Amino acid sequence: MRIAIIDTSTTRAAIISDGLREAGLDDLVIIDSGGRLVAQLEAAAPEVVLINLENPSRDVLEEFFAVSRALDRPIAMFVDQSDAESTAAAVDAGVSAYIVDGLAKQRIKPVLDLAIRRFQAFARLQAELHEARSALADRSTIDRAKAILMQRRGIDEPAAYGLLRAQAMRSNRRIAEIADAIITSDALMGDM
Repeated sequence: MRIAIIDTSTTRAAIISDGLREAGLDDLVIIDSGGRLVAQLEAAAPEVVLINLENPSRDVLEEFFAVSRALDRPIAMFVDQSDAESTAAAVDAGVSAYIVDGLAKQRIKPVLDLAIRRFQAFARLQAELHEARSALADRSTIDRAKAILMQRRGIDEPAAYGLLRAQAMRSNRRIAEIADAIITSDALMGDM
């Protein structure tokens, strides 16, 4: 597992690296916190990002939160001090583990494991939400197409659905795609 380490202090970055190596993780990339972070992270292609900030100002935190929003990876962030607003901002930005005053060599690996698990759980929830929204949109499209078929052909709902299903099977397409084509065709015919 490749881990990117971002730290404003090279001494602390070395401590983090040592802790990770002792835990059996040695594919590490140190990212220069003064450079273009997103570009460096994309080039390094890590599976996990570990950020350690000593006493970050509000502006520094905002910059790192912007970076975490741009990444689709687990992020563990260690800070020496925080307040409720910063903690909430970290969670909103997608930071998987936000640890205040807790950087110790022996804690780094368990925190990374937690960040990975939380990221995976969140990703599963997002996928399920996307799937549910897509199914709901498909259902709405199919209902609209059935209404058009019922009106144009003078048939009931089961017959309209049967027509949609039969056309989808004949053309090897999804029912929602056929329904969308009917809605588009109806809109075009209505404008003429």
